[in-house]
Amino acid sequence: MLEYVYLLHPLREGYFQEPTEHEKTAMESHFQYLQKAAEVGTVLLAGPCLDETFGIVIFQAENEEKARLFMFNDPSLVKNVMMAELHPLHVSLRGK
Repeated sequence: MLEYVYLLHPLREGYFQEPTEHEKTAMESHFQYLQKAAEVGTVLLAGPCLDETFGIVIFQAENEEKARLFMFNDPSLVKNVMMAELHPLHVSLRGK
């Protein structure tokens, strides 16, 4: 398995200060999507930056096509709340 990272950025300015009900619902679905993926070992790490710049998801996929499929199936993208950028990642060190 290869590792990838995707960064999430809100589409709407002001998202962090005043999220809409649609955004809240989408982000709850996003959390559940990533939680299920973490339970089966696909997602290695995920969370928002505390400076309100973006969120990060580090995960495993067989290839870039499957990585893109995983990313674009994220409910926060499907529901047009976030935009994302995908990067291949080589994990050189991993803690316990």
